[in-house]
Amino acid sequence: MAEKHEVLAHSDQGSQYVSSDYLEFMKDHDLLPSMSCRGNCHDNTVAERFFVTLKKRVKKLKTYSIREEAKTKIFNFIEMLYNPINRHSHMDGMSPAKYEEMYF
Repeated sequence: MAEKHEVLAHSDQGSQYVSSDYLEFMKDHDLLPSMSCRGNCHDNTVAERFFVTLKKRVKKLKTYSIREEAKTKIFNFIEMLYNPINRHSHMDGMSPAKYEEMYF
C-alpha cells in the first residue's frame, strides 16, 4: 500500500477559512489546514508569491469563458513550468520538483 502524506492547504485567517463548512470540506478530503499567524506578513510569503506569479502568467487580463480551459491553463502552469522549472531562493535555487525529489 502506498504511503499516505499529509497535504497542507495554506491560507490566511479569513472568515471563509475558519468556517465550519470549509473545515468540514478539508476533513472530508484529507487536507490539513495551515494558516498564517495573525499580523505576520512573512508567514505567508511563499504562498503569496506563487499566486502573484500564477495571476501574472495565467490570467493576464483574460477571462475564461469555459472552466475547463482555465483549469487546463492553471494545471499546465503548475505542472509544466512552475514545479519543474522555476527556481526559488528559499529552496537553495532548486525548483519545487527537484526540492521535493531530494526531500523524499
